[in-house]
Amino acid sequence: MKPKYIFVTGGVISSLGKGLAAASLGALLEARNLTVGIQKLDPYLNVDPGTMSPFQHGEVFVTDDGAETDLDLGHYERFTNAKLTKKSNYTTGKIYDEVITKERRGDYLGGTVQVIPHITDEIKRCIRRGTGDVDVALVEIGGTVGDIESQPFLEAIRQFRYDIGPENVLYMHLTLVPYIKAAEELKTKPTQHSVKELRSIGIQPDIILCRSEQPLNRELKAKISLFCNLPPEAVFTALDVESIYEVPLSLHHEGLDDKVVSLLNIWTGAPRLGNWEQMLHKIKEPQHEVKIGIVGKYTALKESYKSLNEALVHGGIANNARVNLDYIDSEQLEELSAEKLEARFSGISGILVPGGFGNRGIEGKIKAINYARTHKIPMFGICLGMQLMAVEFARNCAKLNDANSSEFNPETTYPIIYLMKEWTTKDGSQTVTQNEDTPKGGTMRLGAHPCQLAPGSHARQAYDTDNISERHRHRYEFNNEYRDILEASGLQITGTHADRKLVEIIEINEHPWYLGCQFHPEFTSKPMKPHPLFVAFIKASLEQKQS
Repeated sequence: MKPKYIFVTGGVISSLGKGLAAASLGALLEARNLTVGIQKLDPYLNVDPGTMSPFQHGEVFVTDDGAETDLDLGHYERFTNAKLTKKSNYTTGKIYDEVITKERRGDYLGGTVQVIPHITDEIKRCIRRGTGDVDVALVEIGGTVGDIESQPFLEAIRQFRYDIGPENVLYMHLTLVPYIKAAEELKTKPTQHSVKELRSIGIQPDIILCRSEQPLNRELKAKISLFCNLPPEAVFTALDVESIYEVPLSLHHEGLDDKVVSLLNIWTGAPRLGNWEQMLHKIKEPQHEVKIGIVGKYTALKESYKSLNEALVHGGIANNARVNLDYIDSEQLEELSAEKLEARFSGISGILVPGGFGNRGIEGKIKAINYARTHKIPMFGICLGMQLMAVEFARNCAKLNDANSSEFNPETTYPIIYLMKEWTTKDGSQTVTQNEDTPKGGTMRLGAHPCQLAPGSHARQAYDTDNISERHRHRYEFNNEYRDILEASGLQITGTHADRKLVEIIEINEHPWYLGCQFHPEFTSKPMKPHPLFVAFIKASLEQKQS
């Protein structure tokens, strides 16, 4: 059976929530026992978002097979069981790179290479490759209708309906219906213009989702229906909600999934949403509450830590607790006195230092780690956070005063963290080499790697298994030359790569919960399957608060 395709576009403004809408619809379809594949097509020219600042594009999400992707893929994995890979996220850069490579190879037999048909054909090929053997494939088109860079993608999905038959394709358009407070009115004109723009390139939406602060009444839906050329029952309110995990239930109550299966001529029973309702009840009415301090340098944009924020919420769900996040700019900590530092961390029951790149704010993060270690506050370091935990320990416990990462001080006497110059690929097929001048894009240790856990450790207790696999995204590693001296000073190496050469997890004794991991556990956490380390960290933080 060939999959049915749902193409999700957006209009009026960016950041309306196309990714959440696609993920939520995927969850609703899975609740009807349908298999779902999801893909994101991004119109920017970068080959992938791996070299982009989090301030530009939010976090970079990583798949098991090592793809650096858009953050919306994180929503897809958290909300559904879709297996995402490198084929799940294509950018204009990737599309053009493939077409140019083919042209240089002579695949086009000397013909003139053009946007239509060559670029659009490549986009369609990537869509077919990327969604897999599923009942329904959801494909989100990034950007906003009317942007010049997204036009080839829109043209490709316009052609797609005629390629595979209109009964197999559905277009869903997400727009904004703003509420004008002074007039106390919802305004439909932006939606009308957005749909007009979409129709001008040959795409008539089958469903319109109207993002709004207020529910749309029957009259407003009828007005949008009239001017946008579709039935009133195909216009839905995408209402603002308190928690993103409320979106699937909100859209279901609007009747979105019923309309989708009807338009695609798919018969299913009623969706089973009891697990979503139970999970949402825990979010809205928790028994406990705890404050976690996130010490980073991208705190001005919360999307920079999207998966991390959600994983902490998931850890709270497992502990029946509301997790309040306190974002702390690490640069601001660097000049604080001991008294002011203590005041800043007052009321915080757990400290987390996430991943990152560059030397800005590094000493502030080390200061926060030292505070957590010396004040016995649960401490969780992820990627760079783990590396700085090793640096702090080396300086203050092993008395290697000049200890640092060679990323931040190439001249350091004690490069506790260093650039690994050579390693073997995961499948053992080839040796990879790099140095400080190696191009940055796609050259890190990426994707899922195995790890063995030490008996009796916090990590082993949390996972309840000896062997795990976790996703990585980093270039620098723990320097094994200093392993013996740090272990002699009390550092515990409780997780190592399967070949036992790479340090993956560190802990210390005589501390309620102090753990740093080289990998990114937040990428695999789901609301109904929270990651074990986040569950354990929140549990320890709750115990810290109660004590």
